[in-house]
Amino acid sequence: MQNTDFQLTYGPHDFHGIRTGNGPALLVCLHGFGESAAHFLPLAKGLGHRFTLVAIDLPLHGTTQWSSTAPMTQQDLKNILELLLQQEGFTRFSVCGYSMGGRVALCAVECMADRIDHVILLAADGLHRNPWHVFVTQTRVGNRIFHYQAHHPLFFFRVLQAARKLHWINESIYKFAYHRMNTKEKRLQVYNVWTTLRRMMPDLHKVAVQMQRYHIPLLQVFGRYDRVIPPAFAERLARAPFPVTTLVVDSGHQLIKGSLGHTIDDNL
Repeated sequence: MQNTDFQLTYGPHDFHGIRTGNGPALLVCLHGFGESAAHFLPLAKGLGHRFTLVAIDLPLHGTTQWSSTAPMTQQDLKNILELLLQQEGFTRFSVCGYSMGGRVALCAVECMADRIDHVILLAADGLHRNPWHVFVTQTRVGNRIFHYQAHHPLFFFRVLQAARKLHWINESIYKFAYHRMNTKEKRLQVYNVWTTLRRMMPDLHKVAVQMQRYHIPLLQVFGRYDRVIPPAFAERLARAPFPVTTLVVDSGHQLIKGSLGHTIDDNL
């Protein structure tokens, strides 16, 4: 299936995206931390007949140029999605978010529910609030500590190792955190991305109200062996007053592969 690259200009910012599939509806795809729009290409095998898939590189990812020290806000997200709809020639869309992109997708529901047909969450962040993430992104003191640790990580690694020994965190979380922070380049990437996207914090109550109001069905998919975002997080929306389908597949956190597109297609 043919893929095409495109650019989307929003103020001083220049977003890169990839378009694939030739279906009659639009699916906007939002990737996880450290990934890019290309991460969604395998889904086109199963979804390309139903959707035109459009994935964008989020700020500080891929080749998108976020030309500001200011964080991306929900208003920015709404403006970007409206420009994307205009550029692609659609008035409505569905949204798919993987991991960190799930948090952004939930924010899209908050501000654009009246134009959304389906919500697809893949091992989505945003269903559970990590206290550490909230502290370092939503408070001034926490953000200063976070910045200091990016340059002086010894204390962070000691705490991480102590938490592992005391069984406060599982081995998967330990490895995930260690490999995200074991070089200065990686630590600065985490700091910069988390700080730039700190306004992408969905209010799940508002999300549920909007999805009920506009009768938006939700499909949420989790990996059975995912200990970073485990299937237990599905409970936050599993009993919501709108159509919810929850799938648990034989996978870890890395869910996206060709077969997942067919699974999503069968369950929409």
